[in-house]
Amino acid sequence: MIDGEPCRVISVEKSKPGKHGSAKANITAVGFFDNRKRNVIMPADRQVDVPLIDKRSATIIADMGETLSLMDTGEPYETYEVAKPTDEEIAAKIQLNAEVEVWDVMGTKVITRVKQA
Repeated sequence: MIDGEPCRVISVEKSKPGKHGSAKANITAVGFFDNRKRNVIMPADRQVDVPLIDKRSATIIADMGETLSLMDTGEPYETYEVAKPTDEEIAAKIQLNAEVEVWDVMGTKVITRVKQA
């Protein structure tokens, strides 16, 4: 979590501790939802928050214009709406009754890939 946004870490660089200071970590990450690059420098021994990612399978049951209606293929069989993916490669494969992988990160659901068409 950087600036309250869940991110995927790209690189971590550590500096050596100095005469009067502790070691620092330079962390570079990319946001899950906005693909924005973020950078943070903090003490290397500091604890960080890690977002929990719930990965589920779902079937596309309706196209609602800006959103897609999905039905969870797991035990609860709930239906919910998810925004259409911005990635053109994923968006090209989306069609009715396609099985997709959905990530639930901090209450926001995102389609990450199409399993089968």
